[in-house]
Amino acid sequence: KRIKKKKKAKKVFVYEKSKKNQKKIKKLKLPCILVKRLGDVVKQVELIILCVPMSEYKKVIIKINNYLTPKQIITDVGSAKMKSLEIIKKNLKRNIFWISSHPIAGSEVSGPENGKYDLFENKWCVLIKNKKTNLKRLKFLSSFWKKIGSKVVIMSPEKHDKIFSITSHLPHLIAYNLVKSAQDFEKKQKYDLIKYSAGGLRDFSRIAASNEIMWRDIFFDNKTNVTKAIDLFIRNLNAFKKDINSKNNRSIAFEILLLLLKKISLHIISLDAAILEKSLKPPALYLIKLYF
Repeated sequence: KRIKKKKKAKKVFVYEKSKKNQKKIKKLKLPCILVKRLGDVVKQVELIILCVPMSEYKKVIIKINNYLTPKQIITDVGSAKMKSLEIIKKNLKRNIFWISSHPIAGSEVSGPENGKYDLFENKWCVLIKNKKTNLKRLKFLSSFWKKIGSKVVIMSPEKHDKIFSITSHLPHLIAYNLVKSAQDFEKKQKYDLIKYSAGGLRDFSRIAASNEIMWRDIFFDNKTNVTKAIDLFIRNLNAFKKDINSKNNRSIAFEILLLLLKKISLHIISLDAAILEKSLKPPALYLIKLYF
């Protein structure tokens, strides 16, 4: 809606495999054109946005390769970049420009009905740059995200994956494990935990409701950094456990104070909600004929 209402594109084509989502798009009267065959429209567009789980990248690339031209830009919205860039490099045909994006927007709910007009307003969008990135096309893509409301920052894929393993991937992993711990506790003790859950557990439950396939791919694709983040978390958790068991009040207070004072300012992008990731799962492929 934002793209069309702000007149940032002449036409927005959507390729969506799910018949359920196709019906929703039609019912909501979203300002886009649903397409059944990619070959009919791919050559017409300037910008292609891939919005699928990262395990599907190879299949999609192979499917659209024959229709791509050097005049186009392809981007994706995945949350782990190192592995996906390997897949892109290996399977994308030569002389095609792919610049990865990571808009930090959305919520734990998915589907066309959960899209919002101001979804990207004042939200960060990370663009990935490496030695082979075409600067002219990077500027073009940056302009696109800015015109639909995003604040753009550019970083390397290595830095991206390290940062988001802490600010996004680890919090989601903790949420999943906390919910599982509550379920295991409930089965063992026969208590109705949900009835008595406070805001903390409800918040984690909401985060854990994010798309499971997408998050499986993120954990697997960024496994090196996620594993290191888990190890760090376990070390800190064990330190707190030790302090609790020994009633080391001074140590616990000191650790908490340090965390508050530092404000975790490790040159990480300030997110509106660090534990929320772009869990809104849009249709599979946006093909955009732009004005600029």
